[in-house]
Amino acid sequence: MGRRRQRVDPAAGARAGALPEAIAALSRSLPSGPSPEIFRRAKFDRPEATSALWQLLFRVLSPLPVGNALASLALEAQAHLVKSALCSQGYPRLALAQLPEDGSQGSRELLLALSWLLARGPVPEQMLAQARVPLGDEMTVCQCEALASPGPPAPHMEAEGPVDVRRVQWLMGKLQFRWRQLVSSQQEQCALLSKIHLYTRGCHSDQSLGHLSVTEAEMLRDPEGGQQLLQTLERENQRLEAVLAWRHTELVFWRWMAGGCGRGPEWSAARRASREAVEKELGALQQCWKQDSGPARPHGPHRLVRREDGAAGERDLRAAEVIRTLRSQEACLEAVLRRLQGQCRQELARLVGALPGLIWIPPPGR
Repeated sequence: MGRRRQRVDPAAGARAGALPEAIAALSRSLPSGPSPEIFRRAKFDRPEATSALWQLLFRVLSPLPVGNALASLALEAQAHLVKSALCSQGYPRLALAQLPEDGSQGSRELLLALSWLLARGPVPEQMLAQARVPLGDEMTVCQCEALASPGPPAPHMEAEGPVDVRRVQWLMGKLQFRWRQLVSSQQEQCALLSKIHLYTRGCHSDQSLGHLSVTEAEMLRDPEGGQQLLQTLERENQRLEAVLAWRHTELVFWRWMAGGCGRGPEWSAARRASREAVEKELGALQQCWKQDSGPARPHGPHRLVRREDGAAGERDLRAAEVIRTLRSQEACLEAVLRRLQGQCRQELARLVGALPGLIWIPPPGR
């Protein structure tokens, strides 16, 4: 008797062919994404894929510029910060916290954590928005993006000995000096922007803008820098194409994840936690929509444009609206600052009481 021919499912073959494309698109859409082979090895819990996934999760949870000092941390420090960030976001699997931080094992668990982040929100789109190249002089009025992803918490440092009150006061004064220096530099930047917008009036091809931005003026001054900017825009377009390809093929990825990683009670708990988080955020948005009966608040970055005629489009924001929104945010930040200052005074008073013979003179008006 001959062998019985197995029935071939065309749909299964198509899904198998689309799987490498989905993983490759996901890898290209993430910052410094590992090769698709890393994802395949992590599916089978291979140890050689662990370090790459620790670094990828660190870049996703802590989007940092290239020259930032935290970007060059050791693998153990990155793994520790990834655990803290996932714990603060409510990651339900306890097995991640038990993984060694030397990158020796746990690649499948890290792949599950990355999948959990992908299921919670549009991670590739968020990474693309944070790394995009602004051609205009933009100003972000609403801080929703910054509040939604504050990054991993700062590492906790224990004091080796008794705390010196004078050092704490010195650090508070240094912080206040840095804050004033930041405000001064921002005022200087605004003055320079105003000069560039005024001197380049009428030079832009788009008459609705009327003047050049700093990036556009720099391109005219330095053509070689314009070539570098063009290359950066081309890389950004490639990431955008990868994000679009990922959105078209991500269902294949989720089917692949649901077949080796199992559907045990922990997986069900992760899905239930993700669903509850989405429902909570949706309820908060609906409640905010009901309470806000006025006009829509400004959201996202807006290009700064100098207009002499005072005309504004439908989506444009006048300076008065921006100032009113910023003053509202300033009042909230001042309330938070006063609360933190009160906590600092209480801590200083406690430290002074623990050190007899020390005279503490608080600064006037504080």
